[in-house]
Amino acid sequence: MTPGPKSRALAATLRRFESPNVTFLAEDGSFPIFWEEAHGCTVIDADGQEYLDLTAAFGVASIGHTNPVVSAAIAAQARKLIHGMGDVHPSRVKVELAQKLAEMTPGDLGGALFGTSGGDAVEAALKTARVFTERPGVVAFTGGYHGLNLGALAVTHRSDFREPFAGQIAPFAIHKPYGEFLTSLPEGVGAVLVEAIQGRGGIVVPPAGWLESLKALCEKSGALLILDEIFTGWGRTGDWFACQHEGVVPDILCVGKALGGGLPISACLARPEVMAAWGVSMGEALHTSTFLGNPLCCAAALAALSELERLDAPALAKQRGAFFIQQLERLQAQLPTKILAVRGRGLMLGIQLAGACAGELMVKLLHRGVIVLPAGDGDILEFTPPLVISEEEIAHAVTQLELVLS
Repeated sequence: MTPGPKSRALAATLRRFESPNVTFLAEDGSFPIFWEEAHGCTVIDADGQEYLDLTAAFGVASIGHTNPVVSAAIAAQARKLIHGMGDVHPSRVKVELAQKLAEMTPGDLGGALFGTSGGDAVEAALKTARVFTERPGVVAFTGGYHGLNLGALAVTHRSDFREPFAGQIAPFAIHKPYGEFLTSLPEGVGAVLVEAIQGRGGIVVPPAGWLESLKALCEKSGALLILDEIFTGWGRTGDWFACQHEGVVPDILCVGKALGGGLPISACLARPEVMAAWGVSMGEALHTSTFLGNPLCCAAALAALSELERLDAPALAKQRGAFFIQQLERLQAQLPTKILAVRGRGLMLGIQLAGACAGELMVKLLHRGVIVLPAGDGDILEFTPPLVISEEEIAHAVTQLELVLS
């Protein structure tokens, strides 16, 4: 039975002690399962039942769940230093990670501003653009998702996230249609913030040349191009960063998710002259936090980046992604009235369904041992598995998908 009795008991307890708006707990007990272990692409729930994970837990577990190299790095660091004083007395591993990020990201990006979540990185990027350009306005895009803290919420597009907090969200963002070529920027705009491929918005790949046109428009207008590669970064789309598909180097780059190998860490990186606009610290940082550059998270990130390099993550995503697309397109040919399109690049994929039934399919697949997520307006089923997924696992997942769609 899925979920089993232990998951159902945990759901009943969680209903008592967590804010009711956080975790969806089906009244009939059919959702969710409660995770106990995860290794590679396999999740084991509290009842000992196994599932194939096609989400990488929101794109985090790119190198596989509980990667042994990352686990060993965390254990070694935990024996020496778990917490430090990131903006007063930094740890050695924070220095090493900042240097590694500068080496692995495109162009001359560097000068890391560390955070713990993707939303932290976005807010650091917005602040950086403001201090450099002295313009508060930001162009973002329809369907965009950049986090839910108040600053990030201002640039996130979804009204269901924004409307409950009307009056608290600063009105500095202007949303334009994603993928539409712009000829100018509104007055007072200092930054354009964009996902290289939209994730939660529905696995939306922009038209060829669009990112390049945004970069040119920013250069012409004196604005900065901020790329949110929190989901798309670290090889997921077949390049280290999705912007490299068009040869675009942003002024500011936001990274996170897979960066920590499972631990919460993110960063905002910028061109040297842009980051220099913050000025030199005289003992009080303008943008910091208690856990900035946490040693445990930095050690995990260094190990995760080493694993991504060892695996050649972009090549792996291209290879496994091509097989996954082939299998999905085969299924689409069999079920053309149910699967309208196959979307994505690398191992950031989705299928467009005939109707908003992705949530229903998510539950049906869970009961067949496959974990997926809906996206878009509920008409997209999203596939962002660990990059280490095998062709056999992909084929199994597509077979289960075929069974629930038939």
